[in-house]
Amino acid sequence: MRLPKSAHTSRPWRIHEVAPDFELEDVWALPTPGGPDELPRLVSWAVAPNFPEGAPLIVRVLWDARWKIGRLLGWDKRKTGLGVRVASLRERLPADLRAAPRGPDFTDVPMTSVYLLEDEWAAEMANRTVHSIMHLGWVPDGAGGYRGQMAVLVKPNGWFGAAYMAAIKPFRYVFVYPALMRRIERDWQASAAPSSPAHA
Repeated sequence: MRLPKSAHTSRPWRIHEVAPDFELEDVWALPTPGGPDELPRLVSWAVAPNFPEGAPLIVRVLWDARWKIGRLLGWDKRKTGLGVRVASLRERLPADLRAAPRGPDFTDVPMTSVYLLEDEWAAEMANRTVHSIMHLGWVPDGAGGYRGQMAVLVKPNGWFGAAYMAAIKPFRYVFVYPALMRRIERDWQASAAPSSPAHA
């Protein structure tokens, strides 16, 4: 379920101080009910190569097309990414976050972990179009349990990046995000321990 931006901005996440110059693009409540300490399980799911496998054909076509077009036009070359076109957020971290666990990296997309805490995790990616952050938080669900919350923050690369983000927005909302939420819910339920709140 898509949430108002205040669901992210009102919480005392450390990402606010790390990336104040990024735009908050989306906030989503994730269908991942659980106990208070299950953020690591959500992060492990996020970095696994599990999307868009099993998604509707249109989503898989769009996903594959993005990476093929990116290769053709050079959007994802190393010179457009972290440490070259833009500095990694790791270079901005205060001492306590720099000393915190970094978290796992993705196995199928060029996204890198920035930091991992008990209730939040941030990962970043940069290319020719944008420098983006995926932020996962673990929040009370209002019914005595907890769930995941995902925010996407972006810094478009000039007019081209802004145009790219505007062009893909309808596809994200109509096709990609609904398929992603269904996949998260299915995988989360399948991996829940018998005694966990998610399984009950």
